[in-house]
Amino acid sequence: MSAYNQRITVALDYPVYFTEDVLDPANRDLLEAISRREPQRRHRCCFAVETRVAELWPRLLDDIARYCERHAASLELVTTPIVAPGGEESKNDEAAPARFHDLFEAAGLDRQSAVVVIGGGAFQDLVGYAAATAHRGLRVVRVPTTVLGQNDSGVGVKNGINAYGKKNFLGTFAAPFAVLADARFLETLPQRDRVAGMAEAVKVACIRDAAFFEWLCAHGRELSAFEPAAAKEMIRRCAVLHLEHIAGSGDPFELGTARPLDFGHWAAHKLETLTDFRLRHGEAVAIGIALDTRYSADIGLLAPEAAERVLKLLETIGLPLWDEALESRDAAGRLRVLDGLREFREHLGGELTVTLLEAIGRGREVHELDEAAIARNIEWLGANYGPPVPTAQGM
Repeated sequence: MSAYNQRITVALDYPVYFTEDVLDPANRDLLEAISRREPQRRHRCCFAVETRVAELWPRLLDDIARYCERHAASLELVTTPIVAPGGEESKNDEAAPARFHDLFEAAGLDRQSAVVVIGGGAFQDLVGYAAATAHRGLRVVRVPTTVLGQNDSGVGVKNGINAYGKKNFLGTFAAPFAVLADARFLETLPQRDRVAGMAEAVKVACIRDAAFFEWLCAHGRELSAFEPAAAKEMIRRCAVLHLEHIAGSGDPFELGTARPLDFGHWAAHKLETLTDFRLRHGEAVAIGIALDTRYSADIGLLAPEAAERVLKLLETIGLPLWDEALESRDAAGRLRVLDGLREFREHLGGELTVTLLEAIGRGREVHELDEAAIARNIEWLGANYGPPVPTAQGM
């Protein structure tokens, strides 16, 4: 018996624009992003807008119509913008993808139509998943409106929704057709979400770029206040580091068992579900980074002084290093967050692979963690960053 070895190489490319006022008719970035492959053709497109973004930007729907009218020779707006809820709860709605499928079908979208998605990371995940499974893939143009969307999730090739109580259990790898990071949308972002999104910058600096880590330390106060120049630089550098990893890792679709850029994420994903998503993703990631940094130092992999610097940076930016969910235990007395290790292994494909920290700017992959050491470092974080211990009165 013989076998024929089929090999297919697929070249993917997509531009990422760092821009402002993307729907100003004088700004041609969106027009170029949609029409870049066939500049002579009129392109059918629709817009999906997160409800909260539409509320914060009352002129947004009019701006979309005005932009398409100004560039009518190249853009055909096939339906009124789709306005729908975002946030993590939208990814928990099992009926949400089908509603988008209905809208795409009613609008007569085809594989060369563009779906422009304006919203946060969870909304991008949801609409991206629906678009990837319609006609086996519509062209998705992302306009992420959060720090996390612009510096990390919005520039990558993944999308998905939650199912079976697990984050991103359903999803696809589907590269966007283009990404446009518009800094103006961050002006109406709550301060909590601005700060939370910076956790991914700390993460990628810790494991990939010592110089970026030093820059974050030098500008920590400015970032905590979300000073515009510092925030823009942080977003661009963080996004480029993620893009370079996707292109140069040799495993952009995670066919192996490692997710090197998920430092701190095994605990973060579990903390999100344990808190019913009371914690923002970035906040959970910050706590996960703190835990894995402490663990790295505790087992002798990372110098204690380096661990202190990571925790200090998180604290300076205003990110949390503790949540009471870390102490939650099941009926048998086992820490519930430890279930995150099993779920992380399942999500990866069988073998547990976790990135720890061996130096600022350099991660190391390991295949097992000591649960007793994890518990010890959770206790340490609680003692140092948890709520104050009540003292007896009158003592």
